[in-house]
Amino acid sequence: MTTFDQRKEGFEKKFAHDEELRFKATARRNKLLGIWAAEKLGVSGPAADAYAKEVVMADFEEAGDDDVFRKIRKDFDAKGIDQSDQQIRETMIELMEQAIAQIKASG
Repeated sequence: MTTFDQRKEGFEKKFAHDEELRFKATARRNKLLGIWAAEKLGVSGPAADAYAKEVVMADFEEAGDDDVFRKIRKDFDAKGIDQSDQQIRETMIELMEQAIAQIKASG
């Protein structure tokens, strides 16, 4: 194997690893977001866990974070929860940072 092939293989492995970490961080962020939103919605216990799973599953509707945001926004609007779009998006960013830190600490 040439040096070029070795470098190419190394880059491919790093890319795959980075994508896996990004997926894990996003899933963890969505779970944390679901727990946060459930609390705002007045849901607790097993129902909060179930809601968090719904938020995680909402992320599979389309690429990006808009599907998750729309779910939270819709649910907040339905219950009259006073959270601006900016507050929800800022929470999403904060929880992503927390999720990344948790994954780095555990792995």
